[in-house]
Amino acid sequence: MMKDSTATTAEPSSTAQRTTGDLTKAAVSGWLGTAMEFMDFQLYSLAAAIVFNKIFFPDVSPAIGLIAAMATYGVGYVARLAGAVYFGRMGDRLGRKKVLTITILLMGASTTLIGVLPTYASIGILAPVLLVVLRLAQGFGAGAEIAGATVMLAEYAPTKRRGLVASLVSLGTNSGTLAASGVWAILLAVLSEEQLLSWGWRLPFLMSFGLLLFAVWLRRNLKESPVFEERPDVVDGVAMTRREVESAVTEGTQGDTGLLEAGMKQRKGKAFFLALALRFGQAGNSGLIQTFLVGYIATNLAAGRSVPTDAILYGSLLGFLTVPAVGMLGDRFGRRTMYVALTVLTVVLAFPVMLLITSGSTPALMLGMVLGLNVGVLGLFALESVTMAELFGARTRFTQLALAKEIGGVLATAIGPVLAASLTAATGSWWPIAAMLVVYSLITLAGALLSPETRGRDLVRLEDAV
Repeated sequence: MMKDSTATTAEPSSTAQRTTGDLTKAAVSGWLGTAMEFMDFQLYSLAAAIVFNKIFFPDVSPAIGLIAAMATYGVGYVARLAGAVYFGRMGDRLGRKKVLTITILLMGASTTLIGVLPTYASIGILAPVLLVVLRLAQGFGAGAEIAGATVMLAEYAPTKRRGLVASLVSLGTNSGTLAASGVWAILLAVLSEEQLLSWGWRLPFLMSFGLLLFAVWLRRNLKESPVFEERPDVVDGVAMTRREVESAVTEGTQGDTGLLEAGMKQRKGKAFFLALALRFGQAGNSGLIQTFLVGYIATNLAAGRSVPTDAILYGSLLGFLTVPAVGMLGDRFGRRTMYVALTVLTVVLAFPVMLLITSGSTPALMLGMVLGLNVGVLGLFALESVTMAELFGARTRFTQLALAKEIGGVLATAIGPVLAASLTAATGSWWPIAAMLVVYSLITLAGALLSPETRGRDLVRLEDAV
């Protein structure tokens, strides 16, 4: 008799036991890798906005130079999708550890090499070409990093604490963004513009090399995911091909053929679209709150440019409490319950939050931004980290999770700020921003209501939860 594929609180039988020390290494590794991913991207985005137009595109007008610098930033997101496909398949076939070691090397090495690039003044057009190449490599690795770290932590975690442990990946986003912003803030405060343009801009990229060495050492000493080792379709550390699995089922030569057969017979797709819906709300809200509103507040509300960025800083710091709290509540009350609670709360707060932001009061503005960030973005991110891993079967978990994250992120985050800018310009009002927060959150609410409760699901099973 096969187990129920949705919720069960029983620990799966385990032959690949892991100690508390192993779990600690996995948790630190997942947090650090995600922190590096977001730090690398934030370092680059700030550099693109502050100095790259002058260093790599000096022979064009300032406006065109800024557009070109931002374009090199954007190509990284194209590479992320390719990385999600390539490394996702590799992770499902050869193991999580191998892929996570490669992705951290790609990201870290690319970031460090940006710091030693010759400028346009030294080698001409080849300088921005090399910058784009490194940006592509950086994005290629990052496309599977957060998905791989999420899978690894979820598969390492004790069943009853899976939500809390997996949520630590989300904390890496805060850590990386805060670290990169802090480094640039120090450089801008202590260096003259001449020093910044001549050598200062290189320091953040070169400093990341030390972090890279530690991260690579940590991952090389990390044991493989116990779930991957326990999978019935894995032999000698490599997943069987579909033909090999079908042969094993027919001949009865590989362990529990019932588990193998269930994984082969299930039609794929439903879990992926549910995961995409869960991702859409979090990514869409993030694009509006962390990207669009920062510019909107400074431009349309006549607030100082430091006000929205300070609000994001305070909201990110509070996130170090919000994320693990939501993870623990998900373990206690279930993923669907928490998704419904957070999305409904975001819908209810959308218009009041925008009223606070546009009230003309700086404290009220900051309160609105902090509320929106923690409820509609970070809280959902904490849930997303574990729920998406539990929705997918072990045979394709890495690939499907990576694709759902990247496709959902690109669609929602890329379209959201542009659409918000167009609607606010057309209406001359802030209400379209609140309406978009409502729509994004309702998409995730629908995904949550259509999803099964996944808390406690046996992650060794090969088939999706639906």
